[in-house]
Amino acid sequence: MASPSAPPLTLRKSLIGSPSSFWLHHSTHGFNLTHPSTPTTPVSTPTVTIQTTTTPITIDPTKSALVIIDMQNFFLSPALGRTTGGPGHIASDNLIKHAIPAARKAGIRIIWLNWGLDEEDLRTMPPAVRRCFGFYAIPEGDEFERDFSPSKGSVGVDRFGVPRAEHGRETMYHGLGAPCGSVKLESGEEVDAGDLLVRDSWNADIYPPLKELYDPAADAWIHKNRMSGLWGASTPLQTYLESEGIKTLFFAGVNTDQCVGGTLTDAFSRGYDCVMLSDGCGTSSGEEAQRSWEFNAERTYGFCMKCEDLAEGVGKV
Repeated sequence: MASPSAPPLTLRKSLIGSPSSFWLHHSTHGFNLTHPSTPTTPVSTPTVTIQTTTTPITIDPTKSALVIIDMQNFFLSPALGRTTGGPGHIASDNLIKHAIPAARKAGIRIIWLNWGLDEEDLRTMPPAVRRCFGFYAIPEGDEFERDFSPSKGSVGVDRFGVPRAEHGRETMYHGLGAPCGSVKLESGEEVDAGDLLVRDSWNADIYPPLKELYDPAADAWIHKNRMSGLWGASTPLQTYLESEGIKTLFFAGVNTDQCVGGTLTDAFSRGYDCVMLSDGCGTSSGEEAQRSWEFNAERTYGFCMKCEDLAEGVGKV
């Protein structure tokens, strides 16, 4: 008796979302993230199809942005003791070689989303956020300063309250907004590093190899004052995305499981299309933290790909 033949392959299509924001899906072509006004409205601008770790996606570059998070001197500069060749530097190299040139070629906006605190931010910063960057301690018998500033004789402590000197490191700063002192660059030049992650300071500036690719005429440099650039009712990043009609976000930067991940999950909850550039992100938390974010990015929050995948997709246009 002959075995029954396999059923014919059925092609399928889907409409996912709401009338105001939706994706199209095809069983062969993957997800369409171009956000036309109706499911049958043709896209009038060139699109880009990119292979992710799980499925192809098609984007509209005019509605897309590459968000590079916290690639700043404080997190990457050897002058502050950051070891070259680490995860953040590898991510920087991949952005320079693949992702940024691809974004430029396709017309994908580039957003430099960085810590950049002002006086009001420092005045209202909650303790949980301050603690992440260490704080200061004074002898038990001394009185606290009314403005919460370090007093004479204070010492810098880590997020657990342990003096940094006990870790074998000099006390360079006393937390957010505190002076970092002077540092010596690889060139031998000494510069004032400025107050910790305060806007317009050297330590909050973009890491030089990436700063060379920053285009003030085309790019957006946006300050944030929390791990996430999209926390709360509104932020400068959200205002920019809404004003520019941007729907699809490619995420890169440091640290993957902190500021990158925090912004990505808030973007997901706000309805943006989220794509993680896995090798354009780096973290000091360890490989298991990186793998966890890649796993969730490709299965829950959106999609995951490498910087070279973006470049290959753009190169086919």
